[in-house]
Amino acid sequence: MTTVPYFAQFESRDRILDLISGKLDPTQDPKWHLSGAVDPEEYAHWSSHICGMACLKMHLARWQNRIIPTIDLMRQCREYGGYVEGEDGTIKGLIYRPFITFIQEKYGLQAELREHTPIEEIYDLLDLGYVYIASVHPSIRKPDAKPPKQGGHLVYVFGKNSERQELIFHNPSGHTSATQEQVHVDLETFSRFYAQRGILIKTEKN
Repeated sequence: MTTVPYFAQFESRDRILDLISGKLDPTQDPKWHLSGAVDPEEYAHWSSHICGMACLKMHLARWQNRIIPTIDLMRQCREYGGYVEGEDGTIKGLIYRPFITFIQEKYGLQAELREHTPIEEIYDLLDLGYVYIASVHPSIRKPDAKPPKQGGHLVYVFGKNSERQELIFHNPSGHTSATQEQVHVDLETFSRFYAQRGILIKTEKN
């Protein structure tokens, strides 16, 4: 399998557990400037909301050989309505349909929204030239955990192990190397976290 570049939604991938737990404020991420943010405050405002942009960054790096900072991608997506900010600073997004329009028009990607779709159906498409940005609960970083609900976070699913009936994905908020890159999870475990929705993307080899 061709290597898929990995990018986290936080720039300091080795500090993710501290960042998501609140031990380290995102304004103190020493690599914040790599995100494309204008200042640490903009980075802190957005970094916990851009798992989808990290997935897109990975896809573009693999299939179009270009690396675009996550905050830059967020700004582009926001112009299409993929993110909406409230007057109180709350963020709504990623909103799937505007996101699909954005990646189609800006990057020429062929994508479709999948809802009420069992992971087994996606699994069957993964060796036919598709990848999948899947909605899962963020606690998937600890596969033995019992998630309080399904969905709320996005991971980039790009492969499978047919012998073991496993999905292979990158998790933008994994807290260790093993939970970030080339994560292997069997279908039954993945389904516990999976909201049965996501964005199916054709690859350039299709």
